[in-house]
Amino acid sequence: MESASNEPRLFGINNSNRDYTKRDTWGKNQFNSSFPASLACYLYHKNMKAVYIKADENNKNFTDYIGVDTLFGINPLSDDTFFSFESQYLPFQKYVTGSIPRNDLVIQNSKTGKITSSLEIKLTALPDNATCDLSESDYGSEIVIRPDTIIYLACSIIESFDGNKKEIADIIGKTADSIADWTEAQNVLPYCKYMKDVIERIVRTKNDKQKPIVMEPIWKTNGKSPTLADYCLDVFVWSDYGMLNLFMPEKPEELTKISRHTRTMVWLFKMLYDYSKKGQFDGESIIDELSYNTKNDKAFSTNGARTHGLMTCKELEQPRINKSEIKNIILGGGQHLLSPERRFDAIIVNSPDLFE
Repeated sequence: MESASNEPRLFGINNSNRDYTKRDTWGKNQFNSSFPASLACYLYHKNMKAVYIKADENNKNFTDYIGVDTLFGINPLSDDTFFSFESQYLPFQKYVTGSIPRNDLVIQNSKTGKITSSLEIKLTALPDNATCDLSESDYGSEIVIRPDTIIYLACSIIESFDGNKKEIADIIGKTADSIADWTEAQNVLPYCKYMKDVIERIVRTKNDKQKPIVMEPIWKTNGKSPTLADYCLDVFVWSDYGMLNLFMPEKPEELTKISRHTRTMVWLFKMLYDYSKKGQFDGESIIDELSYNTKNDKAFSTNGARTHGLMTCKELEQPRINKSEIKNIILGGGQHLLSPERRFDAIIVNSPDLFE
């Protein structure tokens, strides 16, 4: 449990590669992954489970629950739990050529040395711009996914097959062998429906093997205002198969052009296809070469109008952690080391006297 130290720290994060007594560790990029990890520990401390978004055999999403000890692969409050932020998940290295990218959080048992979990972390606001004017029951969060997460998604799916490339090849078939040049959109578009069908077939085949890949804590405000709702924090987790519906094309017309969402599906398929041929794939090159004249700064973003339907549950409408409990998560005066962005629009909103 927590030490009696009055130094700045976060609940549960007692062993990590970040020093919370240093101001730099409380910067935006670090805080956006550290705080969620601590929030998950706090959820466990309160005997609560995270909301788990999965896919059924028909690739339809549903919500379940997952214990944080299952999510981390270890008791999160154990003295042996080590939180390694911005680190490589080395068990996936064997599936890729080059180096496996770093992930937001890798959990390790410091006593045995075993790596127990790897998660992308997305701390998101509820509601987003697309849903802030709707009723509270229709609020949703925008989620932005990095290209590197798609490499992890491909590896996670390959792991579902225990790395058996022949089994993956049997599902993929030989249709994609006819694609002469993957870098040209007009060569790829005729095969997008086939790619979608293959990925959905994988979901049906290995549905019982899905596992956590993205942790998405939400923080809720009163509408679009900068004030926190009374019940404002909760933790959602996407399984590898569950997150597919964040980007998989839903309508036939979405398969007639390569949007960011469709491109992400192509990336994922190409990674699985290359693995089925060679036993490894070069994720970095696939992302770089199959850009289709769209920037690679992100894989895709999905707004709250779409995520709401995938995440709908009572915890989305009313998160379980009250704002009064934040002081139980940020400890030792850590809040004084935070350095939020100085945005001009935020300053204007919070200075109503300018217009008196």
